[in-house]
Amino acid sequence: MSRVVRCGLIQASTPMAGDQPVEKIKEAMIEKHVAMIRQAGAQGVQVLCLQELFYGPYFCAEQDAKWYSLVERIPDGPTTKLCCELAKELKMVLVVPVYEEEITGVYYNTASVIDADGTYLGKYRKIHIPHCAPGFWEKFYFKPGNLGYPVFKTRYGTIGVYICYDRHFPEGARLLALNGAEIIFNPSATVAGLSEYLWKLEQPAHAVANGVWFGAINRVGTEKPWAIGEFYGQSYFCNPRGQLVAVASRGEDELLVSDVDLSMIQEVRNTWQFFRDRRPETYGDLARLLP
Repeated sequence: MSRVVRCGLIQASTPMAGDQPVEKIKEAMIEKHVAMIRQAGAQGVQVLCLQELFYGPYFCAEQDAKWYSLVERIPDGPTTKLCCELAKELKMVLVVPVYEEEITGVYYNTASVIDADGTYLGKYRKIHIPHCAPGFWEKFYFKPGNLGYPVFKTRYGTIGVYICYDRHFPEGARLLALNGAEIIFNPSATVAGLSEYLWKLEQPAHAVANGVWFGAINRVGTEKPWAIGEFYGQSYFCNPRGQLVAVASRGEDELLVSDVDLSMIQEVRNTWQFFRDRRPETYGDLARLLP
């Protein structure tokens, strides 16, 4: 019996340059995304994921403490509260990436998960934090996540979250699937170059290895005043066979909508018995060996 869920991904450009007032940029991005969330509601979307750090530019292109002013508490901050209201109104599950403040000076790259009745279910904190030139200075802004790999049972299915750079590490995707995730969302901010080749390689591989759906999101445009490259979009949904079933444009703001049949998971796992044939007792060195 099929279990079809209508899912959506939002990829969006930043309407203002990064040298403009931080609060003005945030207001403009939230206004833009609220309109796109309502558009998703009008199209019957049941589960919707926003892009990484959705209410600002990818500010990790520079190291400047002014961006600390974007932090919010979760779930008591204004953005999570707003999205709880929207989720309840639209009967929609929302995955909402937020720059999170735990205490003053301790900040995380986080995604809130909100159920379709407006209930805050919990959060995932980005585990793997890059810090490399040019323009990905994330350790200046974020502590590595410390909540493990939780999954969230929503009205429409069980979801997991991976964030951007996490996608280069297969271990977390495996843990999310073993914890029961049926679809894993990966909100990202990645630019053209080597990552574009990997973009449509790694996450389909995770989907196949774990027999899960993936929703991969990437922002679009070239953000000024920085010159770290073009955010190329091409958000997509990938099924448990590793097939891309819907792909967004390369460079345009877009709400990508796709019907996701969660019953395919059992069908694929009955064919490819990767979970049955695992040998975890042989993998101990993965945790013991140091680079």
